[in-house]
Amino acid sequence: EEIMFKFGYSLVDGHVEKVGNFNMEPPGAFRGRGEHPKMGKLKQRVAPEQVAINVSECAPVPPCTVPGHAWGELRHDPTVMWLGNWKENINGQVKYMQLAAMSSFKGKSDRSKYNKAARLCDNIDKIRASYKKKLTAKSVETRQLATAMWVIDRLALRVGGEKDTDEEADTVGCCSLRREHLKFDPNDEGSDNMEIELEFLGKDSMLFKQTIDFGATMYTENNGMGEQVYENFKRFCKSKKPTEEVFDSLTPTILNAHLKEIMDGLTAKVFRTYNASKTLQDEFLKTEQLSAWSSLTAAQKVVEYNNANRMVAILCNHQRSVSKAQETQLENIGGKLETLKEQKRVLKAILKKLQKNKTKVIPLKKSDKELVEAATKALEKAKRMKEEAKTPAEKIAATKADEAAKQQKRDTSEAKFKQAHLWEKIPTEEQAIKRIRTWTDKIAKMELDLKHKDDNKEVSLGTSKINYMDPRITVAFCKRNEVPIEKIFSKTLRDKFNWAMAVPPNWEFNADVGKQT
Repeated sequence: EEIMFKFGYSLVDGHVEKVGNFNMEPPGAFRGRGEHPKMGKLKQRVAPEQVAINVSECAPVPPCTVPGHAWGELRHDPTVMWLGNWKENINGQVKYMQLAAMSSFKGKSDRSKYNKAARLCDNIDKIRASYKKKLTAKSVETRQLATAMWVIDRLALRVGGEKDTDEEADTVGCCSLRREHLKFDPNDEGSDNMEIELEFLGKDSMLFKQTIDFGATMYTENNGMGEQVYENFKRFCKSKKPTEEVFDSLTPTILNAHLKEIMDGLTAKVFRTYNASKTLQDEFLKTEQLSAWSSLTAAQKVVEYNNANRMVAILCNHQRSVSKAQETQLENIGGKLETLKEQKRVLKAILKKLQKNKTKVIPLKKSDKELVEAATKALEKAKRMKEEAKTPAEKIAATKADEAAKQQKRDTSEAKFKQAHLWEKIPTEEQAIKRIRTWTDKIAKMELDLKHKDDNKEVSLGTSKINYMDPRITVAFCKRNEVPIEKIFSKTLRDKFNWAMAVPPNWEFNADVGKQT
């Protein structure tokens, strides 16, 4: 906390703003994303002489606390947002010390980003009509440009660019798709099939693997032109080697320039932000119109929110790998759920015995006082051993004692959980009925929790929530449906999006939002 108060805040235009990253990365092995070619190289310690500090001309320069060293450069540049920068030795990239995500500067930037995406609400029909018309152009360059626009809009792919695979991981976007990334008719269904399996490493080396049926209703209805896009892909891939680019007449520079011609500030990311926000809002409209919606509990509405969020994450290919810890957690929840169901069956049997006045055969809770005391003493003893340990042998013994004590505590908790449904003395019928209801609620809640965790184990809901879905849609949803915002946004996100918290329950992501400054 002392370090946070000393280095974690800055004074900007007379306002105190929190600093995001004031700790320098320590030296260590470079990991990188995915199969990075430079994985394992040593990240060197950053010396003060490599660091540039950006402060006002009238402000005192923060002293360099490393004896015998000084800052490499002092700047007074009010046109940039960074407070300090340095160059790391692995990729030669410039790293920055910036204000925290909750700062007013970041908030204004986020609001501007979502407002820009909302401007597409007025322009999207015109943009789509334009590129659909060009999908059948005679010029290969025009046809490839139009097809890339369709892919960016409908499949939410990034633009992509050329990579030096000796320096960076071989990640791919729309412009850098190669013939080897497309597999036509992956299930060998016949000549009338319009499916293409796209498989490549996207941003952060996350696998994009989807089979797109270009003849499906979602891509052909309302003149969606999915069939024409399929024919274009066949044409672009004809007679090409696996390593040749699909869009060989298109570069990221040409595509980005075209996007800016259509609408000032338009990028592939704006498309993704628009599609993510629009999809979330449309999913809410569908679910909130259902007749059973008003009878759902807040917890059930949170599940529906997560379902809508998952649709956005799938659209944007926000995936994550399933860790061993996640698998273990799912197994543990599944085990607890089965225990609760068995306990409910026991409770129903107890109620029947009470109704028949067979109280002598009703099982009672055994005292767990001794188990709890033993576990507490073991933890205290292990703590003392760790504090007093001086030799390596004593430290090893203390660590083993600590692990054994923690396991003992877990065993005690499990033993308490297994008899949590029982009473210390014979209950009344009313008590049994009440506990059966409690256990029914517990089971329903745990089933929802298990389904949510299982459904989302390979999908990263956080990425779209942080970067692509307009937070005002979520805030309005929570206000409309009396869902606590804490159930959707963590404390960090509530601080980051504090600018969005004042919107009314009927707020909508539309063209009017795009007109706001």
